[in-house]
Amino acid sequence: MPTSATAIEHLRNHHQTYLAELIEFIKIPSISTLPENAKDVNHAADFLAQKLKSLGFEHVQIFPTARHPIVYGDFLKAGANQPTILIYGHYDVQPVDPIELWNHDPFTPTQVGDDLFARGASDMKGQVWAVISAIESIIRTDQFPVNLKFILEGEEEIGSLHFEQFLVEHKDLLSASFSLNADTGMLAPDLPTIVYGLRGMAYFEIKVFGPSHDLHSGVYGGVVQNPAQVLADLISGMRDKDGIVQLPHFYDKVVPLTAQERTELARLKMDDAYYQNQTGAPTTWGEKGYTPVERVGGRPTLDVNGLLSGFIGAGAKTVIPAWAMAKLSTRLVPDQLPDEVRQQLTEYMQQHAPETVTWTVEQLSGGSPSISDINTVESKALANALETVWGVKPTYKREGGSVPVVSSMQRVLGIDSVLTGFGLPDDNIHSPNEKLHLPSWFKGTEALVHFFYNAKR
Repeated sequence: MPTSATAIEHLRNHHQTYLAELIEFIKIPSISTLPENAKDVNHAADFLAQKLKSLGFEHVQIFPTARHPIVYGDFLKAGANQPTILIYGHYDVQPVDPIELWNHDPFTPTQVGDDLFARGASDMKGQVWAVISAIESIIRTDQFPVNLKFILEGEEEIGSLHFEQFLVEHKDLLSASFSLNADTGMLAPDLPTIVYGLRGMAYFEIKVFGPSHDLHSGVYGGVVQNPAQVLADLISGMRDKDGIVQLPHFYDKVVPLTAQERTELARLKMDDAYYQNQTGAPTTWGEKGYTPVERVGGRPTLDVNGLLSGFIGAGAKTVIPAWAMAKLSTRLVPDQLPDEVRQQLTEYMQQHAPETVTWTVEQLSGGSPSISDINTVESKALANALETVWGVKPTYKREGGSVPVVSSMQRVLGIDSVLTGFGLPDDNIHSPNEKLHLPSWFKGTEALVHFFYNAKR
């Protein structure tokens, strides 16, 4: 009689096949933010739809949105008494800039030792293909133990612009017991991880306007206030010397870390030295009164992501710029909401921007934070699967990054998500030389096989 061991044997015998398929998937430059890559995003959606069909998934459909499509398919052969798992993933990737810092072509996957280098290798095409490979290994050897639904989007890297609307419009189609989301990662190759908390995000573009056109800084310097200087002053005032954000009411809804959480987070050994090693920074910095791992998972932030104004070419050009722009992101914790942070930022600008300039605040994207229960049946099923493969109990952590779809599913579909993934902290996601650690990926795929059997009622 087939068992999980049979599926694991099939998986191991086909490692190179699944890796070759992943490489073909990664080769598609599905950069969602660039208009010139729209056809590539559609190509990636087609690639996934064809794969699901080849596995016997039914009702496979590519749903268009106002930007990039969503892929759906289901495999509902385990019977009504078994849970239905809604598997989430995204197939879009980040831009590759600065291209000159890559050691290999970003869309020509290159294996160096145990690592596969390419854009999207870790975030999150590798994670999507780990799930698909685990599913295929069971389908090829056994009757699948639970029911499955896939929802794969192409807009995660630009804020999942149309995802929640899709959930609302297809709520019945997407009904499930819970969601499996592999868009997080591990702390180390020998330490499997389950993420129970995610920060949300609100992303803004601020513009400050002064004169109607660039001015000669000799003729007009000291007469017209410089928008770039005004913007720099405004940004400087958004945090104090202790790292505390100065937007009005920013912390009003922040749920403090409990003593138990702080104890558990301290067990992760992610101290100052850990973050210095991961980042190459001379030392760590952040909100006073919290350890680095507490700041990353349990405290909100405000960061400058980009600045633009005036002349930035080689050499000198003496101008007072007509305008200045900054892109800002805030990472949010329960129970902060993106729209409320937008109002707080607007209020800050109203209070502090001088009358010598005009300004605008535009919210470009946002997502709410979320907390999941680690004591659910499905969370324990995943924990047992990870322990089976790695031989150690998984660690639980709050993730500093954002996966807005988790809160959307909680809010619209009424289901929680089990969060895992097999990327590592040094995978360079969103950066040049993104990579996937293949031994962790193979082990993670095996753990997913065990998870699907463990999830059977």
